[in-house]
Amino acid sequence: MTDFRRSVLRPSLRTGLIFGGVALFLTLVGIIEVFSEREVIDGVVSMSYTVLWLVMGGAGYSAAARYKAERRYLLGGVSGAIAGLVTAVLLGILVVLGTAVNLRSVLVNATPALMRLLTFGQSTGVGVVLLLAAGAIVGLLGGLLKMVPERVRRPLLTGVAGVLVISVLHELIAVLFKSLGFPRGFIRFLFARKGLTPAGALISFVLLASLSVLWPIARSRVNQRVSSLPPRQRRSVRLLTFIALLAFLLFIPDLFQLYWTDVIDNVGLFILMGLGLNIVVGFAGLLDLGYVAFFAIGAYVTGLLTSPASSLGWGLSFWVAWPVAMVVGALAGVLLGIPVLRMRGDYLAIVTLGFGEIIRVLANSDLLKPYIGGAQGILQIPKPSIAGIQLITSQQLYYLILLGCLVAIFVSWRLSDSRVGRAWIAMREDEDVAQAMGINLIKYKLLAFAIGATFSAMSGAIFATKLSSIFPHSFNLLISINVLSLIIVGGMASIPGVIVGALILVGLPEVLREFAEYRLLMYGALLVIMMLVRPEGFWPAARRRLELREDGLEIAGGET
Repeated sequence: MTDFRRSVLRPSLRTGLIFGGVALFLTLVGIIEVFSEREVIDGVVSMSYTVLWLVMGGAGYSAAARYKAERRYLLGGVSGAIAGLVTAVLLGILVVLGTAVNLRSVLVNATPALMRLLTFGQSTGVGVVLLLAAGAIVGLLGGLLKMVPERVRRPLLTGVAGVLVISVLHELIAVLFKSLGFPRGFIRFLFARKGLTPAGALISFVLLASLSVLWPIARSRVNQRVSSLPPRQRRSVRLLTFIALLAFLLFIPDLFQLYWTDVIDNVGLFILMGLGLNIVVGFAGLLDLGYVAFFAIGAYVTGLLTSPASSLGWGLSFWVAWPVAMVVGALAGVLLGIPVLRMRGDYLAIVTLGFGEIIRVLANSDLLKPYIGGAQGILQIPKPSIAGIQLITSQQLYYLILLGCLVAIFVSWRLSDSRVGRAWIAMREDEDVAQAMGINLIKYKLLAFAIGATFSAMSGAIFATKLSSIFPHSFNLLISINVLSLIIVGGMASIPGVIVGALILVGLPEVLREFAEYRLLMYGALLVIMMLVRPEGFWPAARRRLELREDGLEIAGGET
């Protein structure tokens, strides 16, 4: 009994208390109640219950981890059930207190609706018993999931995660299916108004679970076949793949509605900025928190040169102003780089942060108001036009953003494996060693700042013409934080990682727009989870992944 208490009960209680604290936090900040408005499976389970089950299942999964190596299935299941039960007990205490005492004077989100939600619409006693039973069962399932072999666990996790993702994106996928000509009855068979239908959830689960099993086998065979081809045929395969991808990108405005194309445009602008900051932070290792300044410079230069209502009043074409904005952005990058050449790490971040704020304050100041409009900004910025056709709608501007992204991707890709790219990576790893090896730090630092600022100014110019007006409050610190976050989440120094990060941090909040007030909370939570679980990001660069794996092996070896 003493061994059971020491080896099972105490660790499980500790894990349950930690996850119970997480569940209480999510409940009391209002997320659980707000999420009840969205269904994961129509009429079966809402997103609020899904979040609670994930927390309870996560408690069981974590508690059972200590028994995984020894394959002690019974102890793993029991430990998971105890951890899930403790998580539910904390919620049950909240329900009892919330029913007996008015907590709303202190905890504003402890509403009667929340209590009904936690008790499944039953009386307090029955509801708490159901909650505790649910916690124990879900914790038990989480524990058993951890104990089963990897070949079983992976399809199950992939299927569950896939159902959740498809449910969140069901509006977008339904629009895509409709554009592709799928029958309306088929779409209604899969998707309900607020989520997946039970049949749609089952089909999605089976398909994704099967795909997780078959995909590694198919990918291995395809890679082997492509590797066995002569070099000329391999290039042809890559070219055909690129053409197919490009064709899909060109047809995106026809596949999605105006609103979703506008969302994709916003994602594209952040991809453009992310690719620039990826060179500065990911390749060269220079932490830049004032990156929004170059975005603002590109937008203001475009506004000044193209708007007839600006102080210059020149009314130039966008195609003239765009390269000028990029050149001015590059010069601003060099000017920022010169005073910070000797700075590293935190000091560099603080100085660049100050630079970004200086640009915003100057744009809002009375000093420059006669030139750039102050708080009133610059209005009447014209849309770009090609051969007399003005790019007015989001679907038309999409192609301009796509052009910018393709240019930035091409430049980043060519630089990543070039001599310049290797010099940046050497600087990122150790500046002193890089300098000792003959790398000109001044030259490569200024080059990184200039190229990164150019991409940001390019994005700012498109942003200005997209909105037709710009104001200083559009260029706050949050833009820099967002761009840096998408690089971290996607994967430092990874070009695909930038795209993935932008889709998650910029596109996903638009899908979950009814939960916009929790956007920053989700950002923070996602970053913490990423740093703990997958510090290399969702799609890391091969070199970065190798570095982290090597460190992990060294640490593990040292501990052993």
